Amino acid sequence: MTLSQTINGQLRRVPTWLVYIVGVLPIFWFFYLGLTGGLGPEPIRALELELGRTGLKILIAVLAVTPLRKFTGISLLKFRRALGLLVFIYIAVHLAVWLFLDVQDGALIWKDIVKRPYITIGMAGMALMLPLALTSNNISMRKLGAATWRNLHKLTYLVAILGGVHFVMLRKGWQAQPLLYLLIIVVLLALRYRRRARARAVA
Repeated sequence: MTLSQTINGQLRRVPTWLVYIVGVLPIFWFFYLGLTGGLGPEPIRALELELGRTGLKILIAVLAVTPLRKFTGISLLKFRRALGLLVFIYIAVHLAVWLFLDVQDGALIWKDIVKRPYITIGMAGMALMLPLALTSNNISMRKLGAATWRNLHKLTYLVAILGGVHFVMLRKGWQAQPLLYLLIIVVLLALRYRRRARARAVA
């Protein structure tokens, strides 16, 4: 038995609900840090950043599921839907913190969305995530049909690009960490495109 087969055997024993529980725990930790001074002199801004950055990390993990299986044989397909919903949860809480704890002004919120490109891009990404989250269940897959459902969920790739660009623009200037996140996203999407191009060429 290969190492990947051994790892896959262990992963099959892990229940999906455990991914949800472990996945949301950092949200409570971030809020605790914010309330106790652990996020520095601007806890609300730091809380927004931590939630958004963690959501982007999980989204990168979602994109990495297929390349990981291809190059290592390790399969996380069982957890991909759960990871996708965790992305939505983190970004939704990230947005809620910005709306209700940071801005707190409906007129100013709309003004920021219109006039600040990084917020416009972030809101566009969130809007695209809504249909993905609402259809991340077996009932929606059956109603839409497998092909339509798969095509709809290709929006994940656009969401990832928008999320990466939002992070780069948010931090202002050419900072290494946001650029690294965006580079990883581009590489993972390129690997997926290359695989599909090869499959079409063979067909």
